[in-house]
Amino acid sequence: MAAQAVAEGFSKIGICAPDAMPEAAARLRKFLADGHHGQMAWMAEREAWRGSAAALWPEARSVIMLAEVYTPETDPLAVLNQRDRAAISVYAQGKDYHDLVKRRLKRLGRWLLDQAARHGLPAEIKVFVDTAPVMEKPLAQAAGLGWQGKHTNLLARDLGSWFFLGAIFTTLDLPKDRAEVSHCGSCTACLDICPTRAFPAPYQLDARRCISYLTIEHKGPVDEGLRALMGNRIYGCDDCLAACPWNKFAQAATEIGYQPRVGAPELAELAMLDDAGFRARFAGSPIKRIGRDRFVRNVLYAIGNSGIAALAPVAAALRTDPDAAVAEAADWAINRLGAADRAGS
Repeated sequence: MAAQAVAEGFSKIGICAPDAMPEAAARLRKFLADGHHGQMAWMAEREAWRGSAAALWPEARSVIMLAEVYTPETDPLAVLNQRDRAAISVYAQGKDYHDLVKRRLKRLGRWLLDQAARHGLPAEIKVFVDTAPVMEKPLAQAAGLGWQGKHTNLLARDLGSWFFLGAIFTTLDLPKDRAEVSHCGSCTACLDICPTRAFPAPYQLDARRCISYLTIEHKGPVDEGLRALMGNRIYGCDDCLAACPWNKFAQAATEIGYQPRVGAPELAELAMLDDAGFRARFAGSPIKRIGRDRFVRNVLYAIGNSGIAALAPVAAALRTDPDAAVAEAADWAINRLGAADRAGS
């Protein structure tokens, strides 16, 4: 099956039992009890399914976890120094990974069903890519793909940090792989680089301080103390991933769909997008899911953080925007640029 997975474009495969992550439920319960999920109420609503893959589909006997790399060709942190441009997370610069990974999962799943049928084995499958209550990272560690680092993301000695995860649940009882263990050692690079100090402790994340959460999931105005730390990051954040030393072993991405289509556009250009323009600009991109208003709100925070007084008129044009969070962000950006201008004069 490993050979077929590679033929389909996956970089790595591992198999575990649905009940192979017994500690996940307790960790999730504490995460929710601490309020670290912020506005992501959907995490609590399906807590039972998230905490146990066996509860999600009781008939499943095996979980096939697959990794697909999207390693960037250039330093993803370099754009942080280009204050007039937008920093967009590497994973969101190409086509929507949900579509690309699910397509491969379905093809591999059909192959598995064909193989089972040839041997007279009844089988069913379900495929998941980040849209169902499945805790992919603990399952991937249980399947031996890698381990959850101190930043809570999955990494691997042979893949680095840059890869997507997909899952195939099946009623077939397949041979299981050995779980991976942590190889982080004493390294704290991912924790030290976080601009907002979103990690209360190693292996713990407070999403309410995470820039990825703030730019993608958080509705309404962002706390002013945090928005000042967001820099020009307008969709996601790659800092903790990019800092990992294991990236020196990362594999090159082969899927052309992950090649950057968005890049680092100018903030002034993005701020002017109306709803239709936003939808057209980001069609087929994961960015489209947050909608124009939240996106432009983020752009205005980046404008306010830019220190470029020439961008003040761009923000001023949005002071009367119908969306309250956008209008408030415009005022904040103008005031912040004015303060920076006065400090420099």
